[in-house]
Amino acid sequence: MTRRAVVIGATGQIGRAAVTALAGDGWEVTAVSRGGDRDESWPAEVRTARADRADDGALAAAVGDGCEVLVDMVAYGPAHARQLVSLADRVGSAVVVSSISVYEDDKGRGFDTQGEPDGFPRYPVPLTEDQRTVPPGDTSYSTRKAGLERELLAAGDRLPTTLLRAGAIHGPHCRTPRELYFVKRNLDGRTRRVLPFGGGSRFHPASVHNLAELIRLAAARPGTRALNAVDPDAPTVAEIAAAIDAVMGAGVGTVLLDGPPPSPAVGDTPWSVPLPVVCDMSAAERELGYRAVVRYADRLPETVAWIEARLAGRDWREAYPRMFQTYGDLFDYAAEDAYLDSLGA
Repeated sequence: MTRRAVVIGATGQIGRAAVTALAGDGWEVTAVSRGGDRDESWPAEVRTARADRADDGALAAAVGDGCEVLVDMVAYGPAHARQLVSLADRVGSAVVVSSISVYEDDKGRGFDTQGEPDGFPRYPVPLTEDQRTVPPGDTSYSTRKAGLERELLAAGDRLPTTLLRAGAIHGPHCRTPRELYFVKRNLDGRTRRVLPFGGGSRFHPASVHNLAELIRLAAARPGTRALNAVDPDAPTVAEIAAAIDAVMGAGVGTVLLDGPPPSPAVGDTPWSVPLPVVCDMSAAERELGYRAVVRYADRLPETVAWIEARLAGRDWREAYPRMFQTYGDLFDYAAEDAYLDSLGA
């Protein structure tokens, strides 16, 4: 019996891997994207369709007469949830990518409050799906994702949906790769770096390959649930830096600071958080039979190679404009050197 899967956002970083995983599992896959493009790694049997998910008619046309599973990489907010539910008469179930940013701690602190004094959330370690989530709303990425989740979970009787709360996504085609912070420094021949919080920050990564495996399993086991979606390990920022150095053959001296970055221009890596964000994967293992297919370090050479190729001959702000928009100038070497020199490092 033919099983049909429609993947929205198929040419994004998760979508490319998900299409490959589903096709390899025998699904007849339609890969939907705004450009209708095809990844060179996909089997020839994968069909492509051009549709902007903001266009209800185009999306409905891509779904066509129906599918067993609708996989959505780019859903944000209640409106997108309602759009998916409107297709329930033609869709068996859905798998939708959410984010661990929906969580808040028991004092109401979450990713949206981290810039405030004592605003970083103090999550339990490990963090389970029972942790409460931020109120839904239109004020931020986190509140929009929470609104998306609430609508879809409430409509589970009409459209069974697995929500995957992804951690810090890594892999090829990422538009905001945190690894860039260390890769570019190594390419630029930097021999010194600063890591705050003793280099012990942990912000749980999520490989596109592990996410694709979760999507594959959830597609075959429909249900209404929210599941964490992260790698089996959560390395510290110091361990990540050392692993990237090893891949690139770089020798870098590290200055560890006990507290926070001395300034936004010095040591404020995309991984550096004052308290751990580490998730539990027991629910996915129990409900889907999930086992991780890769560990963080396994695919690091692939990630580093992708970033190096993207940077070749280009200003990093041109290569990664969203990275610059999100984090600002990550490579103020003058400020970094002045601080290190003040320490005698």
